[in-house]
Amino acid sequence: MSILAEKVKEVLFSVLPITVIVLILHVTLTPLPLTLLLRFLLGALLIVIGLSIFLFGVDIGISPLGDHIGTAISKSNKIWVLILIGFIVGFFVSVAEPDLQILAEQVADVSGNLISNTAILITVSIGIGLLLVAGLIRIVYNFPINKLLTVLYGVICIISLIVSPEFLAISFDASGATTGALTVPFILALAYGVSSLKRDSKSSEQDSFGLVSVTSTGAILGVLLLGILSRVDKLSGSVSPDSMDGSSVFSVFAEELSHILLESVIAILPLFIIFIVFQTVSLKLEVKAVKKILKGLLYTLIGLALFLTGVNAGFMNVGQEIGFAVASYENKAFAVSVAFILGVVTVLAEPAVHVLTDQIETVTSGYIKRRLILTALAIGVGLAIALSILRIIVPGIQLWHYLLPGYIISIGLSYIVPKLYVGIAFDSGGVASGPMTVTFILAFSQGVANSIPNANVMTDAFGMIALVAMTPIITLQILGLIVKLKYEKQKSLHEKGE
Repeated sequence: MSILAEKVKEVLFSVLPITVIVLILHVTLTPLPLTLLLRFLLGALLIVIGLSIFLFGVDIGISPLGDHIGTAISKSNKIWVLILIGFIVGFFVSVAEPDLQILAEQVADVSGNLISNTAILITVSIGIGLLLVAGLIRIVYNFPINKLLTVLYGVICIISLIVSPEFLAISFDASGATTGALTVPFILALAYGVSSLKRDSKSSEQDSFGLVSVTSTGAILGVLLLGILSRVDKLSGSVSPDSMDGSSVFSVFAEELSHILLESVIAILPLFIIFIVFQTVSLKLEVKAVKKILKGLLYTLIGLALFLTGVNAGFMNVGQEIGFAVASYENKAFAVSVAFILGVVTVLAEPAVHVLTDQIETVTSGYIKRRLILTALAIGVGLAIALSILRIIVPGIQLWHYLLPGYIISIGLSYIVPKLYVGIAFDSGGVASGPMTVTFILAFSQGVANSIPNANVMTDAFGMIALVAMTPIITLQILGLIVKLKYEKQKSLHEKGE
């Protein structure tokens, strides 16, 4: 139970800053209707409870399962097993990812269901499965990660030239959303399970990072191809008014929970089946270990249902209201400033960020301090959300104006930064965009876009997660370059002293 208590503390730290900011804005500049405020507070409580239980389940069930599957795949020593199992596992873990479910629902709502949530879930999950396989094969055959990422982002750049701006924004958002609190621990454990069997320990350390970044490109490619195949063009959207304002606070949550619970069962059930199959065929774990993983899957299910209920019934509506209100002020710098503050406090509190930074510090034996990484991430994400709001306010700024030079810089740095930092940086780009970003911050952006007369929610609000996922890649690689230069300087001074 000490682990669960730690998770409650972790998630409370995640949700509390945004809750405090909303309450401060409520009593000062952007007063909210009482019913909406009560729903927000109850939603925040459910998010704390649900996400804590969810992360506890991931810790005791999902992460060990990923580690066991990764080891089992490697021991089979058959490439077809790696391809088949890697794709199946990647697909179903992506389907169960809460961040992706939230994004898919938001896209469906804003587009008037022209882009259905099922279409987003399936295409993204197929892309995740395929690129997870590519990432695992890279580990096995020691293919340099910077070269693979160069190829992948080159392909993405080419396809981006022929797809509509709406799908471009959604595709990069999907990349960030799909690497959340469920997918990241599982993929990291899977990568570690495969790479740990390699004889070269230094290579194993480097290869345990980077799989998240490779996998997340599958989400981009999946949505881009959906945009081409669907032939849906020139989408426009807006945030619809809350249709439940007349309902009682508790009836809204009860209504949401009734259908979300079934969706959560459908999402987690494939992972249960995968575990049973692996346990029967190859794992042969002891009864105690089996019970622990099954208990973890149950906790993950319960936590997912409570978390999604809190988000849908109370949390996101307030994000939209706050965004609309701050953007209504004549001085638009106020909205940009609020966005920067939200970005900083959000990334410092994202659970997936702490999962990654802890693992970085562990794998590098404390050489790379988690506090240093968190500081770099906070600055990067704060700037990303501020720039995203600036893009909504200023009509001439388009998403590719940020993404194209940003990823050119990111890929360029990958050739001069130590390989360990390359994997860490690209992984961090995915995990920085977690539950709070996909829920409250994206809803905040939608509210801002709805308030600006010439803005389009589909093309302008979406794309924010893409920037959140990109800026940490640059900031952490710059951090790696600084560390490299500092080390070389110390080495040079040491050699001259001798």
